[in-house]
Amino acid sequence: MNDAIKRVLVLIVGWGFIVVGMIGLFLPVLQGVLFLVIGLLILSSEYVWAHRLLGKLRQRFPAVSRAADLAAAKVSVRLRRLFRPDDSD
Repeated sequence: MNDAIKRVLVLIVGWGFIVVGMIGLFLPVLQGVLFLVIGLLILSSEYVWAHRLLGKLRQRFPAVSRAADLAAAKVSVRLRRLFRPDDSD
């Protein structure tokens, strides 16, 4: 997959989670903070401000930081499986 397409997909998904998180702050059925953190995790690979904000959140909430690291590792494994080249040829 082209690097530009991957970057666009990362930005769309990351900002999508941020928007859903902001909506979730006002709706009782959505966990707004969870979606905001997921969006920041995704966008931190592209934006310095998201990386810095995530670092501040990690310092303030170390237990959440460990849980986020575990979730990020699981997502990384799944994304590698999804985007790896097809070796069946």
